[in-house]
Amino acid sequence: HEDKLVAALSRFVAEDLGEIFTQSPPAAIGDIYPDTTKTSPIIFILSTGADPTVALQRFGLKMDREAGQRLHIISLGQGQGPIAESTVSKALPVGDWVCLQNCHLARSWMDSLEKIVEGIQSDAGVHDEFRLWLTSMPTQQFPVYVLQNGIKVTIEPPKGIRSNLLGSFADLGAEFVHSSPKPEEWRRLMFACAFFHAVIQERSKFGPMGWNKKYDFSSSDLECSIQTLKMFLDETGDIPWPALLYVTGQINYGGRVTDDLDRRCLMSILHCYYRPEVLDQDFSLSASGVYTTPPDASTLDEYIEFIHSLPQTDQPEVFGMHDNANITYQLHETNKILDIVLSIQPRMAASSSEDGHQSPDQIVANMASEIESKLPKPLNRSEAGLSTFSSSAGAFGVVLGQEIDRFNRLLSTIGSSLNELGRALQGLVVMSADLEVMYSKMLNNQVPSLWQNVAYLSMKPLASWVEDFHRKMAFMRMWLEQGAPTSFWLPGFFFPQGFLTGALQNHARKYKIPIDTLSFGFTMLDIEGSNVASVKQGPTDGIYIDGLYLDGAQWDRNRRHLQEAAPREMYSSLPIIHFHPEVDYTPPENEYQAPLYKAASRSGILSTTGQSTNYVLSLSIPLAEDGPSSKPDFWVLQGVAMLCSLSD
Repeated sequence: HEDKLVAALSRFVAEDLGEIFTQSPPAAIGDIYPDTTKTSPIIFILSTGADPTVALQRFGLKMDREAGQRLHIISLGQGQGPIAESTVSKALPVGDWVCLQNCHLARSWMDSLEKIVEGIQSDAGVHDEFRLWLTSMPTQQFPVYVLQNGIKVTIEPPKGIRSNLLGSFADLGAEFVHSSPKPEEWRRLMFACAFFHAVIQERSKFGPMGWNKKYDFSSSDLECSIQTLKMFLDETGDIPWPALLYVTGQINYGGRVTDDLDRRCLMSILHCYYRPEVLDQDFSLSASGVYTTPPDASTLDEYIEFIHSLPQTDQPEVFGMHDNANITYQLHETNKILDIVLSIQPRMAASSSEDGHQSPDQIVANMASEIESKLPKPLNRSEAGLSTFSSSAGAFGVVLGQEIDRFNRLLSTIGSSLNELGRALQGLVVMSADLEVMYSKMLNNQVPSLWQNVAYLSMKPLASWVEDFHRKMAFMRMWLEQGAPTSFWLPGFFFPQGFLTGALQNHARKYKIPIDTLSFGFTMLDIEGSNVASVKQGPTDGIYIDGLYLDGAQWDRNRRHLQEAAPREMYSSLPIIHFHPEVDYTPPENEYQAPLYKAASRSGILSTTGQSTNYVLSLSIPLAEDGPSSKPDFWVLQGVAMLCSLSD
């Protein structure tokens, strides 16, 4: 079981080295400070979601170093270097603190930072209470001298809801916990806000099912949201729920979110905690009732005691997700570990076989030779059938022509690179840097970057990728030679968005309708994609689509609605779907708008349309008539999506 690797490694480390080596203890600035000196900078090495600035500001208040007065915080970037130098020189003799944030963004100024630290080391006039705080993501440009003479502190976001909440309340401080004139509403909503923050941070561990992209939600977002909450409570009579939802979700946290579907998920999560029911005594923060707001807590110590009573291991239900999400998470972690192990494997084996085993060179050479020998011939427009590019084909003829050009370019790249690699392994040509990378990728069963640069989006390993490529070429050849199929295999396209637009264009021309008024409606047929040969004729309007998968759920063939996935079943196939163009189509509110992605990664480059290049469109899927699964938000939280291509 691949999903058990991480747990096995943790157990191995605990048994051999000790339990302490499997845990990340929280680093409180108050514990670090006694070990600091005036000449040694304190370097916070950051990771995604960690920001020590708020904790430093709170600690500074206790040490008479209020931000803006005796604690000077400068975010490094263009033009900030001279300001930082001037601030440090003024702070040295008077004992102020200086915090230089994001050193990794000021690479050109790192030499100047090194000189500043050297000067502090040799300057006898430095005040005993002076401290220089630095924050930086890992970067090769950071000065070695500064690292050697500084105190390094690794700041990692806490793992798990309980650890996250403990860190959040430790940052808030005792005075802040009971600082509102509406104590009952304040303590419940403050805890709900901190719980929301923990959930959206921890949700990222589920990979694409959690968020399409990784976002740096940090403690400063929580600080800002809680200050906003306090302001609304202090200055208004009734709680303005819409304003609270908008400011917290769309601005404080939503400002970081670049994907519209991730923003939809963020707002769905926030709606679970920012609603009038949260003020009820028996309100639960999770479906199981395990997580609730503190019933009687009024002091920081009581909050901490309540948080310690929460489960140490988070079940998927607290995120609104299916139990299968845990398997997805474990597989995601396993793949990360194995990728790192593969990347550091030595490649120094002899080029000749020893003990009857093939050398890496022979393995790659045989693999390249086999792939090259089985490559299909290029697609040739001269082999087109009578109806393929006729006027009746309409926009489909243009779409097919563009797809042929893309596939032929990829085929040419594959053939030429395999030929060059074979010659390089024989010593006939020099092994270039690109061929070196290609060699390593093929040895690890990964798709070479040279191919990926001109290929369609895919997460498949090399063997499956090559098989999939042959199938795509066969589909395009069949279309070229026999005319448009009755049902289109959507995963076979380089650019499915272009094909779907072509279908709308054909409909618009047929009925003389403006194309910008058209959108697709969707109907699930009773014909499975594996029986596509039984479809003898296409629809009068629109197109039939086959080959799609559901990620995180399944289609109930009998009741004809979306239902939860079976245990340990990550993906399920879908029947043929009728895409029918409709004028001014409005998706039904009682149906789930399932996003369709080209690949299981779900992430891509942000295109000019404002959507990811991985995103195709959203399909309306009928839901059950009653129960929790009848609400679209239920499926949004589960991260359910459609896929053109799987990762295996």
